[in-house]
Amino acid sequence: MYPPHSRRLGETGQVLLRVELSEAGRVALATVERSSGHARLDEAALAAVRNWRCIPARRNGQPARAVAVQPFRFVLHGS
Repeated sequence: MYPPHSRRLGETGQVLLRVELSEAGRVALATVERSSGHARLDEAALAAVRNWRCIPARRNGQPARAVAVQPFRFVLHGS
């Protein structure tokens, strides 16, 4: 969700997150790999991934931890 205060200030940018997924398909750790330059946007991206649930990666038929890099673009569109 776009932070309302960031929307009012016209803040835009791309956040790049490093997301570690557990064997259960839940986010074990999420960190900012590259900031948007706006702390509110970075925090919004982190908050979004914290509740993600995924089908876990598999190695040799067994659930395994995985790491993904996930971009989030915050863009304002005119009305």
